[in-house]
Amino acid sequence: MKQNRLAAQVNKPALIFISLLAIATTLRAPILGVGPLVQTLQSELSLTSTMAGFITAFPLIALGLIAPFAGKLSRYIGFEKSIVIALLIMIVGVCVRSAGQEWQLYFGTVLIGVSIAIGNVLLPGMVKRDFPNKIAKVTGNYGMAIGLSAALTSATAVPLMNYFGWQTALACSLIFPGIALLLVTLRIGREGNQSPVTTSLGKSNKNVWSSILGWQVTLFMSLNSIIFYAIVTWLPSILTDAGNTREAAGSIHGFMQLASIVPGLVLGPIVARMKDQRIAAALLSILQLVALGGFIYQPSFAFLWAFMFGMGSGGALILSLMFIGLRTSSPQEAASLSGMAQCVNFLIGAFGPALAGKMFALSGSWLSTLYAGILLAAIMALVGIFAGRNKTI
Repeated sequence: MKQNRLAAQVNKPALIFISLLAIATTLRAPILGVGPLVQTLQSELSLTSTMAGFITAFPLIALGLIAPFAGKLSRYIGFEKSIVIALLIMIVGVCVRSAGQEWQLYFGTVLIGVSIAIGNVLLPGMVKRDFPNKIAKVTGNYGMAIGLSAALTSATAVPLMNYFGWQTALACSLIFPGIALLLVTLRIGREGNQSPVTTSLGKSNKNVWSSILGWQVTLFMSLNSIIFYAIVTWLPSILTDAGNTREAAGSIHGFMQLASIVPGLVLGPIVARMKDQRIAAALLSILQLVALGGFIYQPSFAFLWAFMFGMGSGGALILSLMFIGLRTSSPQEAASLSGMAQCVNFLIGAFGPALAGKMFALSGSWLSTLYAGILLAAIMALVGIFAGRNKTI
């Protein structure tokens, strides 16, 4: 009863909007906050570089495998109850991951990945349902919430570890699912769970899995993902090996996350004025290529390279999501392409951190990883030119 009275005092649109932003803060921060702590985890738990890479890889594998089933869950029990289940799984996952043993670190990480998969799939649908006339604006706002929460987690991870230990530093990401769970529960207390989703999107007449253009869009998104997750996992280690303190490396890592917010503010209006997106796709890829080269040849300008990389990777992610709508001719095709692209994207991206760690273990240097990233960014630019053509599947 008390919860219902409290919910009744809250403005309904404001509560809906704030709850969506709170859900968004859980979609990256619990994974990306691990990056600045990787070296400590390796030391404390005697992890090889390859095994440390799987700390980021496992949740991405879970994302790829679980994402296709998240929509089915919402059809049975509704969006809000599905999100509550996801947030409870995340809370358990963060607690288990912070318990202190190697198996707990990995098992908790997998649970976090399962939770993020559900939220990642359902949040766009909730935005479309609750703000049908403000989709672009609300999506931009929740994109900023994702970036800000990830930046905050990255920037504070090392200071928290220094004061309280790595287990507490990992556990502090509980604040995001905790607040989100409170707000979603408050929302259910006010208006009840929304009806399960029963509207079918129907079937597309075209098989996106056999479409060359569909694979170009998927490959552009996947290349961006494998580069991003490799760098976001290992950048603090790359920076400390280059002579930076762990605190400075954590700050640069967080700054990179902040930079990824900027494209969400400016890319939409720019793309809307273009006849096609070939130039945008190539430039965003080249930004990443130049940034990775900068880390090799001018490491003293790390803040600049982090900003450029964040701009390039964040913009490429947004452009990838735009491609899903722009390269299809119906909602059914868009849904099919989204399922294909997201599944392949996360499964490919999952191997980026582990492969980068393995390359370091074999060579004893991060140069091989950075050069591999440069090569992939060049391929990504070429693929983006094809994916950015003004065509539909």
